[in-house]
Amino acid sequence: MSEARVAEGSAVVLVDDRLGEVVPAAAVPLLRGAAVFAEPGLAPAAREALGAPEPPADLLARAAGEPVVLFVGDLGCADAEALRAAGARVIGAPAPAGLELLDAVTVMDRLRSPGGCPWDAEQDHDTLRQYLVEETYELLDAIADRDREALREELGDVLLQVLFHARVAAEDAADPFDIDAVAAGLVSKLVSRHPHVFADGSAELDAESQHARWEELKQQEKQRKSIVDGVALGQPAVALAAKLVQRANRAGIPAEALPSGASPGEALFDIAARTKLAGGDPEDELRAVALAFAERIRAAEWRARESGREPAQLTGDEWRELMSDLSDPVAARAEP
Repeated sequence: MSEARVAEGSAVVLVDDRLGEVVPAAAVPLLRGAAVFAEPGLAPAAREALGAPEPPADLLARAAGEPVVLFVGDLGCADAEALRAAGARVIGAPAPAGLELLDAVTVMDRLRSPGGCPWDAEQDHDTLRQYLVEETYELLDAIADRDREALREELGDVLLQVLFHARVAAEDAADPFDIDAVAAGLVSKLVSRHPHVFADGSAELDAESQHARWEELKQQEKQRKSIVDGVALGQPAVALAAKLVQRANRAGIPAEALPSGASPGEALFDIAARTKLAGGDPEDELRAVALAFAERIRAAEWRARESGREPAQLTGDEWRELMSDLSDPVAARAEP
């Protein structure tokens, strides 16, 4: 007994509900002369756009006599399996990069909407500020530790903050905007500030000149009157000093015009300035030293407990003895 075969032009078309009414281009020519059906599991919006009924009970027999095109959201359904086994062509489209972001937006909307999470519904831009700061520093820790799994997770947590703030912004009665407006603004900015990539601008020779050009274009776009306009004044003081020094240097302000003096603040600014002008990052370097010091303290505390002493009861001399021969792990942290 020979196996049933479907008519030429029959196909199973896989569509992704997250892409709404998007249909793979290769399926379009087949629709003209075929009987078109849509599995009930397909998203209602997609079924409505197709205007296609559910497949009949005798779908396979019908496909033997005329071309049949079945739209499905999952190739594992019984009708799709039967058509495939009988020789129907399978048509799909590769998922575009970033498709999972649509799920993230959907989940955020669900959490924020009526019937979602009460805590999420109560938040606003001000209450979320602390979490953005915390998640950013946790991401920096993952980068410093070269922990790939933590890096992936913390990038997701930072992305959540972007989605959360955009969802809150969409509810603003006076000036609403959503995640699409955020993304569109970013795309416009990236394209306009990279004319050497997206337009006919002259190619830049190195990363530093490209960075300088970025700053020039930013000044023009935002119509800033000062070279320090747009600097985030709420960032950590060492990073703020380094950013101001960078702007001043690019504007041609000489090093001797930078703050210097005997006060602690002026001395710290001077160190940050000299580090930045030498090509370093004072914030990263200070953080590396601080983290190394924290590791030395932990090692000394472990030594103390190993010898039967509690760290809280150690004298200054005992601390010196426990920490004197501990290597500084800063260099080790910098190794690839």
